[in-house]
Amino acid sequence: MLKAIKVRLYPTTEQELALGKSFGCARWYWNYALNACIQHYEQTGKSLHLSVYKAYLPTLKVENPWLKEDCYSSVLQCVAINLDKAYKNFFAGRAKFPKFKSKHQRQSIQYPQNVKVVGNLLSIPKIGEVKAVLHRSIEGKLKTVTISKTPTDKYFASILCEVKSDVETPWQGVCTIGGKTIGIDLGLKDFAIVHDGSEVQKHSNPKHLRRHEKNLARKQKKFARKVKGSNSRNKYKKLVGKVYEKVSNSRQDFLHKLSRKLVNESQVIVVENLHIKGMIQNRKLAKSISDVGWGMFVNFLDYKLKAKDGQLVEIGRFFPSSKTCSSCSHVIDELPLLMREWDCLKCGTHHDRDGNAALNIRNQGIRILQTNGGGNPVIADGGCVRPPTRKGKGQRSMKSEAHTVPVRVGVG
Repeated sequence: MLKAIKVRLYPTTEQELALGKSFGCARWYWNYALNACIQHYEQTGKSLHLSVYKAYLPTLKVENPWLKEDCYSSVLQCVAINLDKAYKNFFAGRAKFPKFKSKHQRQSIQYPQNVKVVGNLLSIPKIGEVKAVLHRSIEGKLKTVTISKTPTDKYFASILCEVKSDVETPWQGVCTIGGKTIGIDLGLKDFAIVHDGSEVQKHSNPKHLRRHEKNLARKQKKFARKVKGSNSRNKYKKLVGKVYEKVSNSRQDFLHKLSRKLVNESQVIVVENLHIKGMIQNRKLAKSISDVGWGMFVNFLDYKLKAKDGQLVEIGRFFPSSKTCSSCSHVIDELPLLMREWDCLKCGTHHDRDGNAALNIRNQGIRILQTNGGGNPVIADGGCVRPPTRKGKGQRSMKSEAHTVPVRVGVG
């Protein structure tokens, strides 16, 4: 099992200079290799193989001695590997086409070996021992360390370790007795509407970006008036970056705390598979949908559940959770977004739109587990939940069919 821990670094002035040189070398080689790949494709119509632009390195180090002097050799090897991964992700439809890197954006380098944890210091090749805030103990075999610098000049290290899992491998565990199954309907007015079969809980949307919009607009206006290249402009650029950083930190803090609370209280969580990329095409809701962080929240739920041998179930995005009566399963024809409450025409039950949707999501998830589990009973009060045996490994897809989600690794 792989586990990542992100720690804050406090390098000295000399170490900041050394890290800056390493960032520059890695960025230069990325841009050089990416340009070579683009030119090769334009000339031949074929992709350039990883081994080809890896073989450029010895010649480039002779022509540019600073590549060898200022940067650890394995860092440049990782740049080539990461570029190859970026191309594979692009062709698989998981990411956009690789971009050229700029020194004005977030900087990062990766060390695959020879990084050691010495007390509260991180020993990095060609950098030295850097002071680190190790808020958690580093356990297991250290795999890679990624050093990054934010636009606000803060340094972080993401330490990836291979540890032995204390719980049994998901899909092979015994029946979990007493676990709770909950359904979650994600929204904008209320971030999460949670139903456990008997009662509903609503967690309001903090609207992180909305709370900082005035402050952000004021600083962006001052930043736009500064002369390009001036020290004053650089100063205000960092101030704008700090506002964005505060928004991002508050969003992650909220999502981590809420996901941890729900995971601690339940064994199986059912959510909808939302097509977020399509939803943000609505220009009136795009900012609010992007700010709320639904995708990040589902990711947090996923890896935290797997860490405790729980299970995340996603139902199809076309399942009519809001328009289905949870009492008699009657589906109404239309339900405008402004209608927050409605009465079933068949049984007369009065429904709260979001609470009814959360209950339907939960019930649909239980039916999925019953079907996939070969008829094993999954009852509302937390009966035997046995995930189906699966062969091989899979990935989360955005298909409309309901499915369970594989293991993910994260921090928090």
